[in-house]
Amino acid sequence: MEPVLNVEISRNAKVWTEPFTEHFKGFEKVEAVRRIFGEKTEKVLSELRVEFAGRRGYMGVSDTDGHLIVSADYLNCGDIIDIYLDVIHELVHVKQFMEGKELFDDKYSYVERPTEIEAYQHAVEEARRLGLSDERICEYLKTEWMSNNEVKRLAKTLNVKMPARQGFRRHVQ
Repeated sequence: MEPVLNVEISRNAKVWTEPFTEHFKGFEKVEAVRRIFGEKTEKVLSELRVEFAGRRGYMGVSDTDGHLIVSADYLNCGDIIDIYLDVIHELVHVKQFMEGKELFDDKYSYVERPTEIEAYQHAVEEARRLGLSDERICEYLKTEWMSNNEVKRLAKTLNVKMPARQGFRRHVQ
């Protein structure tokens, strides 16, 4: 027997999103982004929506409709270079979603997942264009859910030299 609740819970909550271009201006002019979407860059970015989440973390792409999900805390307090590179990384996932690719394929570990490698390749290429050192790129690659060994494997796949010192982590400030 189900317990009787003397309350009403409306179960039609909607996710609130806003236009990407209202919060991330100028990305349509970034060559790294143009390489992702080509001649469709302006159209894709103008139609892309972004959801700001009140949870810790970084950013990701919804596997439901392909919109960008950004931690408000990360956007407000994170390193601006990391945020910039993450936007490029996540825009690759937006394109992958549009192409029907499986973004979260559990057959692979995170650092071996083809969609992640492709997204990181774009971010690393842009990091190099910006003049970031391999050590700084490794700091960007490192997240809380990756062991140092996993970062090493990812860095090797991306042709990024690991520094002798290890144990660094990227943080939200």
